[in-house]
Amino acid sequence: MLKQITPAEAERLVAAGAVLVDVREPYELAMERIAGAIALPLSRLAQGEPADLPAGKAPIFLCASGSRTLRYSAALAELAEGDAYGLAGGIMAWKQAGYPTSRGP
Repeated sequence: MLKQITPAEAERLVAAGAVLVDVREPYELAMERIAGAIALPLSRLAQGEPADLPAGKAPIFLCASGSRTLRYSAALAELAEGDAYGLAGGIMAWKQAGYPTSRGP
């Protein structure tokens, strides 16, 4: 299971070397994303594509509201070599906490 963390905790972990992993679909990423987040749509994983996560970096999985990362928490945690996290509230919580997002890829 993924340990759920706040946007502030996610920012601290990213500064320490963790990586944000956005599991939303390409059309969602085209509308808005967090700069530097790796795109890993759940649909690609469901089709058996490899995760290709950076070695040695704890992933922080996120979606729009946090519901998808909670629903697939166990499967996403299995992709990590070690610790893995879920961004509680997703990109919506990230924005509400005052952190920036950008449009497009």
